[in-house]
Amino acid sequence: MTKYTAAKKTNWISVKGAREHNLKNIDVAIPKDTLTVITGPSGSGKSSLALDILFTEGKRRYMESLSSYARQFLGIAKKPAVDRIEGLCPSIAIEQKTVGSNPRSTVGTITEIYDYLRVLYARIGTPFCPNCNIPIEAQSPDAITQMLLSEYNGNLITIAAPIANQKKGEFVTELTKLFHAGFYRFSIDGTSYKFKSEDDIKQLKLKKTYKHTIDLLIDALDVRKSESARLQEAVERALTYGAGTCKVIAGSESRHYSSHRMCVKCNESMPELEPRFFSFNSPIGACKKCHGLGTIHEWPWAQGSKDAWKEKYPDFFGPKYAKEHTCSECNGKRLNKHARAVRIGGENIFDLCAKSIKQLRRFFDDLELGQTQHEVSKSLVSEIKNRILFLNNVGLSYLTLNRSARTLSGGEGQRIRLATQIGSALSGVLYILDEPSIGLHQRDNDRLIETLKHLRDQGNTVVVVEHDMDTMQQSDYLIDMGPAAGVHGGMITAVGSPKELAQNSNSLTGAYLSGKRAIVAPKKVRTPSGTMTLSHADKNNLKDLTVAFPLGVFCGISGVSGSGKSTLIMQELVPALERELLGKKRKNPSTSSGRTGDVSDLIGADSIESMVVIDQSPIGRTPRSNPATYLSVFDEIRKLFASLPESNARGYAVGRFSFNVSDGRCFECKGDGSVTVEMHFLPAVTMLCKVCKGKRYNRETLEITYKEKTIADVLDMTAFEAAEFFSAHKRIAKRLDLLCQVGLDYLKLGQPSTTLSGGEAQRIKLVDELAKRGNDTLYILDEPTTGLHNSDIEKLLLVLNRLVDKGNSMIVIEHNLDVLKTVDYLIDLGPEGGDQGGTLLATGTPKEVAQVKMSHTGNYLK
Repeated sequence: MTKYTAAKKTNWISVKGAREHNLKNIDVAIPKDTLTVITGPSGSGKSSLALDILFTEGKRRYMESLSSYARQFLGIAKKPAVDRIEGLCPSIAIEQKTVGSNPRSTVGTITEIYDYLRVLYARIGTPFCPNCNIPIEAQSPDAITQMLLSEYNGNLITIAAPIANQKKGEFVTELTKLFHAGFYRFSIDGTSYKFKSEDDIKQLKLKKTYKHTIDLLIDALDVRKSESARLQEAVERALTYGAGTCKVIAGSESRHYSSHRMCVKCNESMPELEPRFFSFNSPIGACKKCHGLGTIHEWPWAQGSKDAWKEKYPDFFGPKYAKEHTCSECNGKRLNKHARAVRIGGENIFDLCAKSIKQLRRFFDDLELGQTQHEVSKSLVSEIKNRILFLNNVGLSYLTLNRSARTLSGGEGQRIRLATQIGSALSGVLYILDEPSIGLHQRDNDRLIETLKHLRDQGNTVVVVEHDMDTMQQSDYLIDMGPAAGVHGGMITAVGSPKELAQNSNSLTGAYLSGKRAIVAPKKVRTPSGTMTLSHADKNNLKDLTVAFPLGVFCGISGVSGSGKSTLIMQELVPALERELLGKKRKNPSTSSGRTGDVSDLIGADSIESMVVIDQSPIGRTPRSNPATYLSVFDEIRKLFASLPESNARGYAVGRFSFNVSDGRCFECKGDGSVTVEMHFLPAVTMLCKVCKGKRYNRETLEITYKEKTIADVLDMTAFEAAEFFSAHKRIAKRLDLLCQVGLDYLKLGQPSTTLSGGEAQRIKLVDELAKRGNDTLYILDEPTTGLHNSDIEKLLLVLNRLVDKGNSMIVIEHNLDVLKTVDYLIDLGPEGGDQGGTLLATGTPKEVAQVKMSHTGNYLK
């Protein structure tokens, strides 16, 4: 065991006896301050080692060091199944999970660049009048008095000083102080008060958790020329006590005047600039009509109907029931007119956030400021520039800060979090990343590797779970897990530098690193049986393209991140083909051809009978859905259990073996296997059900066994074990064999869908389609190799090619060069991402594309 002797020193993290999930009681050491890659076939236990052992234990130890008071808010982390870990640092995991579905969350808010911009606009922004478009300046008490004389001549007005505007607090001290200064009349939250003593103020008892608006009423008078001295005195006093703002109330209307900012032409007053004034999440900055969402929901029911309560929760019910319209007041810009009227360098904050990261860099490089502005904003601008640079370096130069977090892919979300972490410049931390190269073109991947090295050079230990060969070759240390997936994995097959691994005969990854094994390009390419042409593709960044897609072959769509691949296929081709197929169904082709509105034209799709889109969206939204239920294997297994002699004797039907039906499931946890205890203001705690011990069924149901296994044991089997177990049952075995063929032999049949990665969900959908055996179908796949080791990619390519050989057409959006070199036809978009993409660069066989100098994909294929 010489490998681990170095672990005694403190510059290694040493793990002894790790048994989490499928890990086979392994010992491993990871060198500190290095870039270490954990690799191996899908399901071999890489994530179990990195996330479930290193990260969970690192987080747990950090939380143990906090006071018990702080710990109660953080929940108790479960100790992972490991004997001991020495030399562990505080750990941060940057995972593949999507960023969040909150409609208020944007790229700008996640990276905190928007927060810096808000401060910048509040400090050095130039306010313009939203109506007259002229810069706004401060007003003197003299000028305000003259305006009031001309505006309100002959009317009764009240002059007030705003003390608080939508602010939390009890305000006893402030009101008492003003009372002693001789002021008795106040307007509090729209109600007038006249205080006779200090006790009146104390009895007011304003709730300190509520937001209050308080005005000090200074004088009420009829506006006449003869009263101008009294009017000016009232204005001056209001400006003194209202921190430079004076409120004029006439009837039910009120207007603000300011010794700070006001439009001289139309009397439009500009509120005080502060950071929350530019936030669409604050009532001060948000558009009043759409509350800062930029869209308005149109609900399908009348006011006062029994469903009207759902309108209070638009985030939850909106997508299901409501139609979304762009807000007519702010035109989708989310901020009120005053916030949109503040500019820096001629741009307001929304327009600035609508630029791509690349354009933003240029904007700040070219920004010219006056001396005072420069002094005030120096540190802010440099912080913004740094964060923009980090986003650029992780291959996200095509994103805009306004982009909703909902629309980001898992890979994009992870790289945004990575850029945020680099911005925080910590050192001595263990960073754990789960496949950061997902969805990245080879060119952007090189930048990402540089970023990871930068993180390492700040004095951190970076552990990356990765299948990408480039990342492995550039790493300092490699840990290869295996030898296969699931039960057959969970062991360390090799460790060492990339060179040492390439020479190690035990290592499957080493064989690919040394070139002994490789995914070979086919000797000859298939010839298309026809072409389908899509014209006028111009959504997002596409530049009015006309693209010919070959049919009957394996066609790849490539291009750098953000070049418009998904837009071309998912937003242009798929809807056009859906209309075409719908027209066929109605036996009325005329409805589907011809251009209507922004519809693209599609010609030559007559030979396609059906279309299957297999993307990375989850296969189920609840923990009750799993691979067995999705693939309908569970129905067959339940029928088998219900047909057993013991079941017949007891009168058990198929429903008895479902954990969604009350007859057979555990009464305590209602078939969940776990019980969630609500802790009111603390996060809910999920515990294993004490009655069924996580098996989901009641005792009577578990007494029925087939080959000595209960229904709960079957759900706990991996696809590989179940395929052997049910080999005599063709209908069950067929789908399970297909699961093994697409590299998912390690998945448990009962694994909740919510815990599956995007790539796994996609391959389960693929199995569902493979089992149907059709032809003349167009299959569209979005990055099917996500999360796959090279050995699994070989398996997947065999499956995909088998579909094409059966007379189907296949379009795959892909970055992986090993896949792109094996396709029959390649369509390459570019040349860059974002607004500099959306152009057709090259089409033809991979060899032909490799000759195109402009194409980044071509250069790497070469």
